[in-house]
Amino acid sequence: MEGISLERQESSISKEEWLSRFKDHKVTRAEMNRLIMNYLVTEGFKESAEKFRLESGIQPPVDLNQLDDRIKIREEIQQGRIESAISLVNSLQPELLDDNRYLYFHLQQQHLIELIRQGNVEGALDYAQVHLAERGEENPEILSELERTLALLAFEDPEKSPFGDLLHLCQRHKVASELNAAILESDSTPKLANLLKLLLWSQEELDKKKIKYPKMTNIAAGTFEDPKG
Repeated sequence: MEGISLERQESSISKEEWLSRFKDHKVTRAEMNRLIMNYLVTEGFKESAEKFRLESGIQPPVDLNQLDDRIKIREEIQQGRIESAISLVNSLQPELLDDNRYLYFHLQQQHLIELIRQGNVEGALDYAQVHLAERGEENPEILSELERTLALLAFEDPEKSPFGDLLHLCQRHKVASELNAAILESDSTPKLANLLKLLLWSQEELDKKKIKYPKMTNIAAGTFEDPKG
């Protein structure tokens, strides 16, 4: 924000001047390519990273074969093999689930959902009693989610029940994304994500100080709105 005083109560800058200053700061194609490669690698998109390497000539910061473990974990969850995914996580990062108990609960909850999907009522009740009942007593939020999951057993056709969304495949994807985000946070955060967070934080600080500036309203399209007021 060079050249903009945050101390002036009536500070403002026109959209034209703002965009002009943006144009003065060039981002080279090589820098952008490195950001894209960093994002693909950190998010675990191995095939896309390999294709991008061939197209751009940018070398990934790590051996792409190192992504295989994270890809395997994601695939196991998306196929409903939750206990296998938990075992892989414990081998890859032994302390992750111990440190993030709520994430661990969501994985156990998903295993419970898979038992219900299979029609294994006895197995679902046993698993809930042994692994989840005590945790539900300790945490009201967990208890609410657990009760909602077990309510599926009260319906002859659980998928058509008020709680049927738990059996949708998007629920698996949700858990896989939560786990992948936790693994990423313990490893590193994509530089592109950090830049976006910095942009949003900067705009929030300008808003707090009542600075009038062209706000980026659509990050994907890179569009700005005219200064308000």
